[in-house]
Amino acid sequence: MNVRRSAAALAATAVIGLATPALAASPSPSPSPSVAIPSGLYGTSDPTYDGVWRQSLALVAQYRSDVEPAEKAVDWLLGQQCANGAFAAFRAEPAQDCDAKVMVDTNSTAAAAQALSLAGDGDRMDDAVKAVTWLKSVQNKDGGWGYTPGGASDANSTSVVIGALNAVGQDPGTAVKDGKSPYDALRELALSCADGGAFAYQPDKKGKLAANADATAAAVVGMKGMSMVSAKAADDTELACATAKASDPGQSAANGASYLAGEMAKDGHLVSALPGAEDQPDYGNTADAVVALAVTGGPEAARKPLAWLEENSADWAKQSGPAAYAQLILAAEAAGADPRDFGGANLVSQLNATGPEPRTQTGSSDASEEKKDEEKDEDGGVSVWWIIGVGAVAGIGVGFLISGRNKGQRQ
Repeated sequence: MNVRRSAAALAATAVIGLATPALAASPSPSPSPSVAIPSGLYGTSDPTYDGVWRQSLALVAQYRSDVEPAEKAVDWLLGQQCANGAFAAFRAEPAQDCDAKVMVDTNSTAAAAQALSLAGDGDRMDDAVKAVTWLKSVQNKDGGWGYTPGGASDANSTSVVIGALNAVGQDPGTAVKDGKSPYDALRELALSCADGGAFAYQPDKKGKLAANADATAAAVVGMKGMSMVSAKAADDTELACATAKASDPGQSAANGASYLAGEMAKDGHLVSALPGAEDQPDYGNTADAVVALAVTGGPEAARKPLAWLEENSADWAKQSGPAAYAQLILAAEAAGADPRDFGGANLVSQLNATGPEPRTQTGSSDASEEKKDEEKDEDGGVSVWWIIGVGAVAGIGVGFLISGRNKGQRQ
């Protein structure tokens, strides 16, 4: 699921001097780490731009798979939290207090809140609520959130914050600023059925909305009021776009899911919107779309793209690391599939092998060998996130959730 973005693009924006952030999906801007990898962190690639995001997804995926993560993995995430409850993408020196130079963001904070809400004791839930309290303090007047505090609301950020609210037991509809809720913000980004029923990431400079598959997958789950923690399959039902009921969050979600189903009807997957890669499959967005289809149309609606992922995603996940394994696990869980038998692979043991050994674990007995393979791949190959990071810098305007997507173009 996703939602889904990294400070990498913000850094690129600052260098290039553009006003609108280009957001990438958990990219690592260097194929080898520029900072020491903490022992409690999942993955071995540079965590500078995605440490909290990938850690949060890994923890949520483990909890949803009945795996109790290592205590030091949870402690690492908690150690990244600032005193005011917010999180940055990564803090190399977490012992130091957060100051104005620490670039906190809504996506890292919302993802961390969802992970901490599952950590098993009251103190961790308190930490999750503290993160949500900060998120509510930076809510925009239209009811939504941007990637950075005060930034223009976008579908992805608003949806991942909805997930955080849901995870700590708060009704997203009651998070109101100037009379507007997160659902109101998302509704303003919804296209009519005549335009496919999709969601836009943000309006363009002229206020025009453009269909975006990544934003749609996020907004569908957001409109359902769900999180990475709670997303589960609905009863099987036919998806159709119905403008007459678009004011209802559930129908708006169905409209968006109908759009995604149409986009994947032919090949069973979404395609990348990165410049020069338009004909390439977008594995991460397809996984997010599986969740969106499952929570609206049921397992049958998600069957074709889920089967495509089972057959085709192994190399992508191995190269991309813990966040990718987590996305696939969450897609499988939401659609009612077995993540321990996903196209013949045990996604849970593969995820476990990318980080500290869990306290309790049900999975493959050769996790240590999988960990070696993961480390070899991340250290010796060019990470997908490296490619995405380059794309974010070269093609400002490219945005994410977790696999780097163009927010302003139709996918």
